[in-house]
Amino acid sequence: MGFLEERDLSDVPNIREYYKGKTIFVTGGSGYMGKVLLEKLLYSCSDLDRIYVLLRSKKGVKPEDRLATLYASECFCRLRKEKPGLFESKVFFIAGNCSEIGLGMSEEDRALIVNRAHIVFHVAASVRFDDTLKVAARLNLRGTRELVELAKEIKNLEVLLHVSTSYANTNREIIDEVVYPAHADWRDTLEVCEKLDEETLKHLTPKYLGELPNTYVFTKQLAEHVVYEQKGKLPVIIARPSIVISAVEEPVPGWIENFNGPIGLLIASGKGILRSVYSDPELAADYIPVDMAIKMFIAGAWLRGTKTLEATDDVEVYHCSSSHMFIMTVGEIVENGKAILKEIPFDNILWPGDGGVTKSRLDYNLRVLFLHLLPALLVDLVLRIIGKKPMLLKIQRRIYTANIALHPYLTQQWKFLNNNLLALRDKIKIEDKKMFYYAMEMVDQLEYFRTGAKAGKVYLLKEKLEDLPKARAHYRKMVILDKTLKIAVYAAVAW
Repeated sequence: MGFLEERDLSDVPNIREYYKGKTIFVTGGSGYMGKVLLEKLLYSCSDLDRIYVLLRSKKGVKPEDRLATLYASECFCRLRKEKPGLFESKVFFIAGNCSEIGLGMSEEDRALIVNRAHIVFHVAASVRFDDTLKVAARLNLRGTRELVELAKEIKNLEVLLHVSTSYANTNREIIDEVVYPAHADWRDTLEVCEKLDEETLKHLTPKYLGELPNTYVFTKQLAEHVVYEQKGKLPVIIARPSIVISAVEEPVPGWIENFNGPIGLLIASGKGILRSVYSDPELAADYIPVDMAIKMFIAGAWLRGTKTLEATDDVEVYHCSSSHMFIMTVGEIVENGKAILKEIPFDNILWPGDGGVTKSRLDYNLRVLFLHLLPALLVDLVLRIIGKKPMLLKIQRRIYTANIALHPYLTQQWKFLNNNLLALRDKIKIEDKKMFYYAMEMVDQLEYFRTGAKAGKVYLLKEKLEDLPKARAHYRKMVILDKTLKIAVYAAVAW
């Protein structure tokens, strides 16, 4: 029995009332989704008791210093302006590491979470597609096992939300909101990864992955089974976001801190370093704005947390996806992107953004050779001559590697059924709709990407919107140069 069935919610507190006085434990709080989750919880559920964030030392920076750096992010500018002091009084770090046994927590910190926590958001994951099986399993699989073991000890646990991915079952074309049979036994997989060396595992990995494209989706699929085994024992739910991209509204319109998805495509094309994309132009890639996914997390945890756990309870799965609506194809994103880049060009572009999309590997490789590599060699040669460090060829190698790694996602169409996601939003109470309701189909996609381009310019490229007139003038010069060179080449060929 699930908790999305018709049930009387009249006596159930609304979302803000539910979170009042609650203690929350978050893994992955320093990541893109983790930051937005923390900001939204603090801004919209300010009466919560406190949030503990699991943080590890990284590159010599201690957890307490990482927490300060986290709060300094632009993600929290709204919170700093409208609710100063709230973060410092409500958010505390727990030193630890999801890839270690016991999450790397001290006995004192573990006892603190066991005795105080009510809600757990497990957001931490390695999302690299090129991780070895040992590395991916250590964080995505073993980390989930260790988190579940901690959850079993928490005395007042009301809900554990585990973040997976919509792409965990890409061996199917139509993917429902259910936990499908595992591709391998997760316990055996962990044992093998812990006992064998990297070289041996490297040879065994293709056999383990089977139809799945990489170690990321493989380990995330198995991690779902670690959670699903607690059906009827722990109050757990699984959230499966698709491609998480820039925010629609919160914490600020367009906010983004990575180059994933369409905005990364716009930026690389707009800078003139991406002239060709290896994809099917008719493909409608599924994506979800980060703030809409976070609203679902908070609402889903509320609905599960307000229901008493029963042995017959199922584990509800939510696809945070846009498969229920019309979304732009890759080809349309590229074509609309060209128009957006004329209006909002980036500073000091190398060439006008006029790339295209092809699903032919041969055509793509030829375009890479003539439009990516040869210009990169020329630019790097000029940089060497004037005494600067060459960089463009290195960037082009990374772009090519990324495009090939993303090939399965850019050439194959999946449909992620999301009836649970839509049913959940219908259960949000009237007084909560302004802060927590989500409706991707109400978003003007062209305006959304226009806002995303501006945000990418500001937050990723660190450029100023005040410099747009200068950027537009430079763009016009590069268009003239581009047309002049094309005319010269065509004339030479004709002659």
